[in-house]
Amino acid sequence: MPAALTDTKSGSGLLAYALLLAVAPATAKPASIDPFTSDGCSLFPDGTVEKPELWLECCRTHDLAYWHGGTYAERLQADRALEACVTDAGEPDIALMMLAGVRVGGSAFLPTSFRWGYGWPYLRGYQPLTDSERRLVEAALAKQARGKGEDQ
Repeated sequence: MPAALTDTKSGSGLLAYALLLAVAPATAKPASIDPFTSDGCSLFPDGTVEKPELWLECCRTHDLAYWHGGTYAERLQADRALEACVTDAGEPDIALMMLAGVRVGGSAFLPTSFRWGYGWPYLRGYQPLTDSERRLVEAALAKQARGKGEDQ
């Protein structure tokens, strides 16, 4: 074993070990991603009483972005797209309430089933997807699409 890892007098062993732990996740094979799921408009109605699914598709699109996650800027973009979609459905006041809700409740650091990046193991945070992770996302969606085609 290198002396740097066993040198306890100078503390350099601990420093080298900490550095190894910090670099290892960046070089590790990406974790698997869970199949895409959507709960509709998490903890919020999917539409009005008259039109119970008025903005449901907006929420499903938003869930897709939240499932695969990515950077903080990508999360903000997904949240703004949700707001725009619900506004386009004719409900600008509801859109603002939904935007406030997802900005507060959708953090990648909350252990919820609807957090940013919920398809990945908890605490992925706000990192850009690697090429390997993008391939996993594409493969998961393709597999799911094939499965739906077989059910019909």
